[in-house]
Amino acid sequence: MSESSADCVICRGPDGDAEFERFQVWEDRHWRLTVSLAAEVPGFAYLEPKRHVPHITELDGPEAKSFGEVLARTTKALREETGAALVYVYIFGDGVPHLHVHLAPHRANDALSSQMIRGELQEEHLPSGITRVVSAAFPPLPESELRRVGLRVGQRLGGIRM
Repeated sequence: MSESSADCVICRGPDGDAEFERFQVWEDRHWRLTVSLAAEVPGFAYLEPKRHVPHITELDGPEAKSFGEVLARTTKALREETGAALVYVYIFGDGVPHLHVHLAPHRANDALSSQMIRGELQEEHLPSGITRVVSAAFPPLPESELRRVGLRVGQRLGGIRM
């Protein structure tokens, strides 16, 4: 274990699971899946690399190469076993500095919310028939700013020439 992972509860694997009220249900060489014993919905799970990777921005090596396949496989199993319509995938990075992907099977009228913004929420009905939910306290940023950032991200990835 490296110095940065010596105190990491997630790096302790199954030995650290009790602290998070969860248990391991699957693993391979690079990943492990645990299911919560203190969740609002059945099947709420965590997918995490066995190697200490602090945040998704530092994901590399065999974990990076297998991430998509493992994510698809684990979310499919969760969806099928829980009867969920879909599985929400969340990655937050500031609570525990070891990459852990929250996998939340969602069914109609359960405890989960599809919104990830703060403040009083307002619905906007778009011409396409989609209902967009926005925060009264945090309105959408100007399109020009959002487009500029998006284009820079595409350029950084080699997909967009500016």
